Amino acid sequence: MDTLIGAALLRELRRGGYLLVLADPKEEPDLTDATEVEAFFNQTHPEYVFLVAGKSGGIRANQKYPAEFMRHNLLVECHVMQSAYRYQVRKLIYLASSCSYPKYCPQPMKEETLLTGPLESTNEAYAVAKIAGIKLCQAYRQQHGANFIAGIPANAFGPGDDFSLEDSHVIPSLIRKMHEAKIKGAKFVEIWGTGSPQREFIFADDLAEACVFIMDHYDESGPINVGSGQSMSVKDLAMAIKEITEFPGEIRFDYTKADGMTVKLLDSGKLKALGWHPRTPLRLALVKTYEWFQSMYNRNNNEQPIQKKVDNDG
Repeated sequence: MDTLIGAALLRELRRGGYLLVLADPKEEPDLTDATEVEAFFNQTHPEYVFLVAGKSGGIRANQKYPAEFMRHNLLVECHVMQSAYRYQVRKLIYLASSCSYPKYCPQPMKEETLLTGPLESTNEAYAVAKIAGIKLCQAYRQQHGANFIAGIPANAFGPGDDFSLEDSHVIPSLIRKMHEAKIKGAKFVEIWGTGSPQREFIFADDLAEACVFIMDHYDESGPINVGSGQSMSVKDLAMAIKEITEFPGEIRFDYTKADGMTVKLLDSGKLKALGWHPRTPLRLALVKTYEWFQSMYNRNNNEQPIQKKVDNDG
């Protein structure tokens, strides 16, 4: 569990007192290899499975690697769910993506609007793979009675995220760009698109808590949205990160690059009705993520630590 959400899940399960957690990355199988996955389930016989693995990335990565993203995610879904069924796990939760929703569906997006229209072209291959995972959960439930459920999260971020400049999602990409621009004394940072798209974000630790909550409280065939209700335009997000990183330069938007969906917000009324609500304010989550990034960046580059004051109210 060395992925963003996997690591957050491990922290949450340990906080909850769960002791028998199979989470050592050195012992985990290659999930794209059916033989390795089968052997892992045969050896360990897990009772509950959180299927949160898979390849993902920002707009640039989705445009560069559509075949890789689609193939990898399809293989992971198929191999893990087949072994989970064969070895009779009590319950499996699969995390899809808000990219699964149609490009022009009403906002905020409700679960029943899946497959009601064309997908956003910039991440279509990835979205198709994630939709297939949702439908595979339902197919195993229909044919075999397997208790497989699907969650659709908002854009997750936090400590342990992918901060690569080329392929990461918007928050880690902006944090790294502005941190390095500050260190180098750059006069501006360039960001893809117009800055106008509206996005909903969820802190990885909140998402992990929601996954455990859903495992305990949700058993329906239909997918369930897992959102925070906290959203920002890309422009406002960039300004918030500029302030948090203390980057003094200018932010410039490259209007020749794709924006993706204009608005992408989740209606998480179903989850809220069950009693779950996020704990972490968006600004505080951004600060915590930047602090983690700084510590790793400083360690890797032998910098002097950069002090950052955190307001108690986030």
